[in-house]
Amino acid sequence: MTKSFSNILLIMASIAFITIIGAAIYEHATIVPVWSIAPPRSLSMFQGEYGIQPTNFWMPVHPVTILLLAAAMIANWKQPRRKQILIVFCGYLLILVITAAYFVPELLAITTSTYSAAMSADLTVRANMWEKLSLLRLSMLLVLAGILLRSLSIQTEAR
Repeated sequence: MTKSFSNILLIMASIAFITIIGAAIYEHATIVPVWSIAPPRSLSMFQGEYGIQPTNFWMPVHPVTILLLAAAMIANWKQPRRKQILIVFCGYLLILVITAAYFVPELLAITTSTYSAAMSADLTVRANMWEKLSLLRLSMLLVLAGILLRSLSIQTEAR
């Protein structure tokens, strides 16, 4: 593969990765504070005929990002930046496994709770824990993004 093609793949992977971070920041700034304030009453934004469907974004963006990171890793395999790309790829996969094991099931359990005008102390505690852990997950994504962006500045060897 040419040097410019491997650079383009890495740039595309970086854009996809940072798009995920931007979406997570947006959700934490606008959506999470609303749904987590007084569940199950505050969960109505997810329910009913016109409930928001975040999965319409999250389901396709992760496979695309994984594919782009894998392609960038393969294209840069013989380059000095391989280590940084590999760290990001493995870290991201680990985050996705944790997301699938905890964050998605817990979020679905909370957001699909039966509507009630009364606030549930148990759901509020769970929502607050989910939010704190999700912010930790976002922090880890930011660290990985820094590593990925740093890899863009590493000079590649001529091929």
